[in-house]
Amino acid sequence: MKGVLQLNSASNEHHPQLKPTVENLSQAIFTVNRHAKTAPNPKFLYKVKHDSLQKLLKEGKAKKIGLHYSRNPKNSQQQSDVLIKCGAYTFHLPPSKMDFTELPHLGNLDSSVRNPRSSISLSQAKKLLMTYTGLKEGQHHPNNRKSNKYEKPVFKKLGESYF
Repeated sequence: MKGVLQLNSASNEHHPQLKPTVENLSQAIFTVNRHAKTAPNPKFLYKVKHDSLQKLLKEGKAKKIGLHYSRNPKNSQQQSDVLIKCGAYTFHLPPSKMDFTELPHLGNLDSSVRNPRSSISLSQAKKLLMTYTGLKEGQHHPNNRKSNKYEKPVFKKLGESYF
C-alpha cells in the first residue's frame, strides 16, 4: 500500500500543478497558441487562448498596446489585430469596434520581435488555462454554428404530422 502512495507522489512531482501567475499563464497561452497553428482542430485551443487573454485583460494583468495589420487577412485585403502584452509575451486577438477608436495603429507587424521560449508542455498549458477560465474541452457553446453535416430531408405521407 505504501509503494502505491509513493508512486503517485512521484508522478505528481514530474508534472507539478502550475500556479496561475501572470508568467505561467502567458507561457501557457504561448504554448497553446503555438500548437493551435498546426492542430487538426484548433478551435478549442484558440477559444482557450481568447478567453484566457480576455480574463487577464479584465483583471488588469494584461494590456492592449495597439493595432497591427494582420499578416494573414481573411476575406479582405487588409485586417487589423489587437496587440496584447502579458508578462514577457505579446499576443494578437481580433479587435472589437471600440479597439479601433481607443487604440493607436502601429502599422505592420515587426517580424524581428519574438516571444521568449516556453518550457510548459501542451497538456500542462491546457490544464492551467482550462482551470483558470473554467472551460472544459468538448463543451458546446450556444454561439457555435450548426454542424455542416448534411441531413437528408424527411418526407411524410400526405396528412401526417412532422411533430
